[in-house]
Amino acid sequence: MGLRPVHVNIKAVDASVVGRFWAEALGWVAYRPGVTTYVGPAGGLVWPDPVVVGVDVVPVPGGKAAAKNRTRLDLATASLDHQAELVARLKERGATALDVGQGDVPWVVLADPEGNEFCVLEPRERYRDTGPIAAVVVDCVEPRAMARFWGAATGWTVQRETDDLVLLRSANGTGPYLELFRSPVADTAPDRVHLDLLPHPGDDHAAEVARLKALGAADLDIGQGDVPWTCLTDPEGHEFCVLALP
Repeated sequence: MGLRPVHVNIKAVDASVVGRFWAEALGWVAYRPGVTTYVGPAGGLVWPDPVVVGVDVVPVPGGKAAAKNRTRLDLATASLDHQAELVARLKERGATALDVGQGDVPWVVLADPEGNEFCVLEPRERYRDTGPIAAVVVDCVEPRAMARFWGAATGWTVQRETDDLVLLRSANGTGPYLELFRSPVADTAPDRVHLDLLPHPGDDHAAEVARLKALGAADLDIGQGDVPWTCLTDPEGHEFCVLALP
């Protein structure tokens, strides 16, 4: 069945500020169940959410390095007016425009208040039913190889595949895409943005971690100490965590 992506983990010096920003960006609510700020749909904190991939903002002592994040969010919009309104509103909330060499494109590249890159997309048919997060985009050296790993890790299926881009999505056709994009950029800094995965009810955490290691994942020590989750890297060094069942 695979592990379920339950949220995108964003590291921030001021988790409450960054959490409120992402709540504004996604039209959701920022909740403070503990030291982290969780961003999810309105109506009260439900975790794990049965439908959406949320955002979990975790406080850390150090700011983002100058290197571009290898993982980012692409936001969906319903119209060109919606795109323009969202970009303007997020700039008022602390977003800044970025030039990452994108040239003349219909999407808008921004950074959140602590410099984490993201894109506000023009309306696209592919993303009409994803919710506010169109895709989690991961820069890869070899997208096809990473698709084999992440497809096996999550059970998500390939929706489109070329040498430069592979799109994965949940087999039930809900939620955001996982997009593996070819980039020559090597791993130069600790990841500020990563996916957190959760075993399905009844699945064994240790067995799932062992399965991922057999697929090419490796242990990661970031000073987490004795915690109920497991930190790993995929075969290209992208960080991710396997969480414990609630």
